Amino acid sequence: SAIVLDFFAGSGTTAHAVMRLNRQDSGKRQTISITNNEVAAEEQVNLKKKKLRPGDDDWEQWGICDYITKPRIQAAITGRTPEGKSIEGDYKFTDEFPMADGFEENAEFFTLTYETPVAVRHNVAFERIAPLLWMRAGSQGSRIEKIPEHGWDVVEAYGVLVNLDQSTMFCRAIKAKKGVHIAYIVTDDDRRFQAVARHLSDSVEPVRLYESYLSNFRFSMGR
Repeated sequence: SAIVLDFFAGSGTTAHAVMRLNRQDSGKRQTISITNNEVAAEEQVNLKKKKLRPGDDDWEQWGICDYITKPRIQAAITGRTPEGKSIEGDYKFTDEFPMADGFEENAEFFTLTYETPVAVRHNVAFERIAPLLWMRAGSQGSRIEKIPEHGWDVVEAYGVLVNLDQSTMFCRAIKAKKGVHIAYIVTDDDRRFQAVARHLSDSVEPVRLYESYLSNFRFSMGR
């Protein structure tokens, strides 16, 4: 059940090995693979001659992450090449099976970027960080992709509260679901955050969402 963190994922060998080990002993290990999208030096020369630069789609497609890491992990899971063909060959170690069988795993791919405080403040960025909240809650059950108009939502493992005026209904909904263990509360007011947290059971971890973003935004605006 370990979580393996690989800060220099390269071609994705560590993630591939974790999937292979899970298959071998029916484990439930997870891996977090981090890499840049560096383009090889020789390839950079050719791309520069074409007037391309980092950030351009035609440049980034040759980076190690987009060109090697992601396709390899996808192929390992699905058992198929990016072109849709079954992978030839067999895995051989303590057991043997076709690579085309793939693995019973799932994967999420994220691109590290910067979200402006204004976008965060008005929840424009919520859909982009939604998968991270789901992962923080254990990567299980449903995922909250959007905040409903009433300002909160609760799924199997976690809940998100944006409209603190609806905190009573939010806390009731969390108590009604036994598996919820994290409550994300969006506010830059510590007193209101603590007030909501006090109404949650000890088994639910209150997490103050966007705290640094909202504080920085307030300071930069001189409020």
